[in-house]
Amino acid sequence: MIRDTSSQDAVITAAPAQNIKRRALWAGAAAVVIVGAVLLLTTWRGSEHSVSASRLRIAEVTRGTLVRDASVNGRVVAAISPTLYATAQSTVTLKTNAGDTVRKGDVLAVLESPDLADALKREQSSYNQLEAEVARQQILAKKQKLLAQREADTAEIDRLSAQRTLERYESVGQVGIIAKIDFQKAKDALSSAQIRASHASKAAGLESDDVALALRTKVNELDRQRLSLANAQRRFDELTVRAPVDGFVGTLNVQNRSVVAANTPLMTLVDLSKLEVELEVPETYVADMGLGMTAEIQLGEGRATGKLAALSPEVVKNQVLARVRFEGAQPKGLRQSQRVSARLLIEEKPNVVMLPRGPFVESEGGRFAYVMRDGVAVRTPITLGATSVMAVEILSGLKVGDKVVIAGTDAFNNAARVSVNQ
Repeated sequence: MIRDTSSQDAVITAAPAQNIKRRALWAGAAAVVIVGAVLLLTTWRGSEHSVSASRLRIAEVTRGTLVRDASVNGRVVAAISPTLYATAQSTVTLKTNAGDTVRKGDVLAVLESPDLADALKREQSSYNQLEAEVARQQILAKKQKLLAQREADTAEIDRLSAQRTLERYESVGQVGIIAKIDFQKAKDALSSAQIRASHASKAAGLESDDVALALRTKVNELDRQRLSLANAQRRFDELTVRAPVDGFVGTLNVQNRSVVAANTPLMTLVDLSKLEVELEVPETYVADMGLGMTAEIQLGEGRATGKLAALSPEVVKNQVLARVRFEGAQPKGLRQSQRVSARLLIEEKPNVVMLPRGPFVESEGGRFAYVMRDGVAVRTPITLGATSVMAVEILSGLKVGDKVVIAGTDAFNNAARVSVNQ
């Protein structure tokens, strides 16, 4: 019986050349491991921390055109959104509901104000009275003119009669038929008639001016009363509230048949055919903003451009409101108060050293950055210039081609050197 094959095995001695080669390979591998350990130990000794590269975001410093911009939020608002008010204390009767489509001139509500109705009647009565007085004054003016003219004509007739009498006396006085005293009386009578005729003519002119002035005064009173009547009629007509624009009834501020005071808001109309974007801009950007600035508006999956059309003069909660009008056709599907985001294009700076923006800008006020050198992130002082949503300008401390850790430096704890493991 055969128990095993140990009696059949034979020991083979390796050749001397093969032993030398194997020892050389082992020695080389050991040397590589030792060198790597030394380098790694040197790196660890020169750095304060060790961080995995997968936790960092590293970008390269480049040269190009920096577009200064600001990312802000806003909402879609109606460019025309009038609020209608009660013009007097009255009872409101609504003729429409919230959300109804209305056309310009449609009746939206009717206000009942007895005071304005009575005021209109009083003004109408006063106007009718003054109109009758003007007509009467016109008749009186004609009558007084006729009387003054009659007196002037009578005086003229008396003058002509006296003149003819004097002419007769002159014709017979040459032959001595009449006494000289009678001739003198005739001359005096002519002079007196001439004076009366002259005065009567002037009095007729003055009387004409007087009646014309009195008539003009009455006409002016009538015109003034006509204005008062027109104002009362306008206020009464305003009791019928009509739509000033085409649009929709946004909100109703009062209930039907409720009694409201003067200047109480009744309802708000919204014209969705003309929409704008109202942006909430941080006050730090206000100094660089101006009317006509371009804005890119993100609307869901689409994008639109517009121009800055208005800028609020006041700061509320560290923000300034700005209005942007769409360029070209208004995007479809917009709604009142829809939230949007926008990018304001403030300035373009060509040929600048820049770096993609990251959290390093906010950390330590943007005064330091970690530059990669031989696998170690070295804390380096820098100076930043203009900033935008996507990039920042580097004024000093970095050069084109440098690799900079722009995100993930919160774990560095402001260390001077940090080892980055690949």
